[in-house]
Amino acid sequence: MEQVAVVTGAGSGIGRVVARELLDAGYRVVLAGRHEETLRETARSHGDAHVVPADVADPASVAALFAEVRRAFGRIDLLFNNAGINVPGTVADLSLEDWQRVVDTNLTGSFLCAAEAFRLMRDQDPRGGRIINNGSISAVSPRPASPAYTATKHAITGLTKSISLDGRPFDIACGQIDIGNAATALAAKFAEGVPQANGTIAAEPVFDPVHVAHAVRFMATLPLDTNVQFLTITATTMPFIGRG
Repeated sequence: MEQVAVVTGAGSGIGRVVARELLDAGYRVVLAGRHEETLRETARSHGDAHVVPADVADPASVAALFAEVRRAFGRIDLLFNNAGINVPGTVADLSLEDWQRVVDTNLTGSFLCAAEAFRLMRDQDPRGGRIINNGSISAVSPRPASPAYTATKHAITGLTKSISLDGRPFDIACGQIDIGNAATALAAKFAEGVPQANGTIAAEPVFDPVHVAHAVRFMATLPLDTNVQFLTITATTMPFIGRG
């Protein structure tokens, strides 16, 4: 039976690389994101890609996304909850509007997608599936001036644990991948220099995001009686262990 995956934030960065890896592995992949043109670029040369523009921060848009998954495929085997944004600023400087934007996308968006996927996985035949949340290194250790991003990513860890527990009766596995300094377009600033916990600015090492895609594929292709609960993948010498 063919495997069906949904990847959010699939138009760029980690989402694009992971979506293409899953397509290469034989999955039918639903590419979700806000910009149809970038989703179509991800789908280029992959006939098993199914483009569905969606905003994970909008409950109606998420409901429409999974209604299309149900219509087109009748099931879902994998959700990669990846869409996310960051608005920098200290807790004293960040506006309530920017705080809410980050929470709506990173946390509420992940909840909405997980809830839709969970219901479909629970009710389909054969039942079950896997949800993988993108937690980020910030789910463990924050960067300076990142209260909204850090708070949402810490919360993703709790969401992952809760889904994992609630999914047990329905053969639904849930794990989390925490990524540090994958070399995407959004990570270009790391090579130029970013603020450190000691107040300095320093360049940081990065690594090829294809290794993230390989890690997600490994997590995804395990049997449902086996789960990688948390996986951390970083540039070997990035300031993470011992940060601060």
